[in-house]
Amino acid sequence: MPRKGSMKAEAQAYPTAHAGELDENRLAWLALALTPGLGPKRILDAVAQAGSASRILELPLTALEGLGLPAAVAQFVFDGKARQAAEAEWKRAITQGAAIVSFDCAEYPEQLKEIYDPPPVLWVRGDAQLLSRPAIAVVGTRHPTPYGTGIAELLARDLAARRLLIVSGMARGIDSCAHKGALAARMPTVAVWGTGIDVVYPKENRKLAEEILAIGGAIVSEMPMGTFPAPQNFPRRNRILSGLCVAVLVVEAGENSGTRVTARCAAEQNRDLFAVPGNVTSKGSWTPNTLIKQGAKLVATWEDVWEELPSQVQLKLEAEAPAASKAEAQASLLPDPVLRPEEALVLEVLRTDESLQIDEILDSLETQLTSSEVFTALFELEMAGRIRCLPGKNYVRTM
Repeated sequence: MPRKGSMKAEAQAYPTAHAGELDENRLAWLALALTPGLGPKRILDAVAQAGSASRILELPLTALEGLGLPAAVAQFVFDGKARQAAEAEWKRAITQGAAIVSFDCAEYPEQLKEIYDPPPVLWVRGDAQLLSRPAIAVVGTRHPTPYGTGIAELLARDLAARRLLIVSGMARGIDSCAHKGALAARMPTVAVWGTGIDVVYPKENRKLAEEILAIGGAIVSEMPMGTFPAPQNFPRRNRILSGLCVAVLVVEAGENSGTRVTARCAAEQNRDLFAVPGNVTSKGSWTPNTLIKQGAKLVATWEDVWEELPSQVQLKLEAEAPAASKAEAQASLLPDPVLRPEEALVLEVLRTDESLQIDEILDSLETQLTSSEVFTALFELEMAGRIRCLPGKNYVRTM
C-alpha cells in the first residue's frame, strides 16, 4: 500500500488544483495516469517508493524498472511520451474549464483515499471542494417504475435539504432522479461519470449536466478527456461512487444490475448500505430486497438514513443547516398551493405507484371535466411539481 503519511505531506506542498495553474507534480501524476499499462495501485506504489510523482519522470530507465514498472511502461515514461501526453491533456482540460485533482492535492477527498485502489487523478468540472463533503450515493436501475422514480427523487431531495451531498452516476433512471431531487432542494450534487468529463452520457442528460454545474455542483471522472462510454468503464466507476461517500442507498435494481457492483464496493469499503424495499413481484425489487435480507438498512423516509449516519457527520450537517423548524419546512420544499377544483379532481385520479395514460385520465373524468379542463389541470399540476409526465403521455403523481 502507498505510504499515506508521505502523500499527506506532499498535499501541503501542492495545496490547490486550479485548471490553469500547471505545476510539475500534478503534471507528473497526470503523466503516470495516462501511461498505458499502469493501473491505480501500481502508480501509488511507485510514487510511494520514489517519494513524489515528479521524481519518477526524472529517473533513468533502470531505476524506473527498479520501481517494478514493466519494461514497456518504463520506456514510455523514460522517452518523455508520458509527459507529452500529460501536457496535451492539460491543455484540453483548460479549454473545458476543468481541474486536474491529483492524489496529493488538498481537494482530493480523504474518504476516497481509504479504498483499495483510489484513482491517482480525478478530472473535475465544477466545485472540487464538494468531494470532501459528507455524501451518500443514490443508485439504481436505468428502467425504474414510477414508484422508484418518485421515491428516489423524494429521498434525494429531503437528504440534500439537510446538507447531505447527493452523489450518483447521472445514468438514465434512478441516478438522474437522485440528481434532480438534489436540484429540487436547490443544493449541489456530484455526478461521477464513466466517460471523459467532456463526453455527456447519455446524451439526453446534457441539460441535467448543465443544471448540476449551474447550481454549484461537480462532474467527476477518472477517465481522460474524450473517453467514450465503453461498458467496462462503468463497473470501475462504481468504486468511486461508493468511495466518495459514507453510505450507499439502493432504490430499485434487478438481479443482474450494475447496481450490485456498487453495493459490493460499498461492503468492501466498509460503507453503510441502505435499500428501499419494493414490491416482491417486481423485477426491480430483487436487489434492494435481497440486500435488506443480507443486512442492509431498510429505508422508507430520510429519517431512516439520518439516524444511522455517524454522529460526527450528523453534527457537521446540523451545524450547517438552518434551525430545526426551518429544516422541517424544507422537507416538502414548496408549500402545497391551494388547488383549483379541476386540479384536485385530476390529482385524485392519479397514483404514485402506477402511471395513467392521457386517454385513461380523460375517460375517468369524462362526466366531470372537459378535455380542455383536464389538459389545463395537468399542465398546472406538472408545473407545480405535483405530477410527472412520462413518455407516451403517461402521468404519475409525485410522492
